[in-house]
Amino acid sequence: MTATLPTLLNTIVKNDTLHARWLNTLSLMENTGARKISASEDPLTVTYIILKHAAEEHRHAFYLKKQIEKFPGISCPTYSGEYLLAPAYSKYYLNQLDVQVCRYLKAELNLKGAELRFAAYLLVTYAIEVRADELYPVYQDVLDSAKSKVNVKSIILEEEGHLEEMINQLQQFSPDWQNHADVAVEIETGLFNDWIKGLSEELG
Repeated sequence: MTATLPTLLNTIVKNDTLHARWLNTLSLMENTGARKISASEDPLTVTYIILKHAAEEHRHAFYLKKQIEKFPGISCPTYSGEYLLAPAYSKYYLNQLDVQVCRYLKAELNLKGAELRFAAYLLVTYAIEVRADELYPVYQDVLDSAKSKVNVKSIILEEEGHLEEMINQLQQFSPDWQNHADVAVEIETGLFNDWIKGLSEELG
């Protein structure tokens, strides 16, 4: 049986080694997101918002990694599997989201090249920001309850701003943006549920 997110997080936060690997896993995901944003940039027309967003995601990856220092004697030096939770699911999640959204955009809007990369950036990032707006506050509640030294309040504030920025960009992208965004969220939900299942299996 797959555990709920709050149940999983309570288990993780009670164990410093698991908690360090969880922070490293989140750092991996933020770093993957930042790298995907950078990869989607057009070298000539990249905007202030895209640069800001990539920079903030990279900073989140660094911030989460630095939080691991709050656990003396525990180290997660790289993103190798032994330093992550559910490594296969965690690495598959964002990459597969990208692949499936690109497939949808090719089929529905016949996009390719730079147009496809930009549209995929918009939809994938929107879906991730919707998820972040749910995941990080739940995590912070668990941290507060456990009186943990770790906190993600600064990330929560920035992710809320990112979601607003993505909606503004999507509105300019297409009058039908909400329907496309809903498809991206549906794809992400399936992949997120698989990830939670992977975490549940690992934590037993």
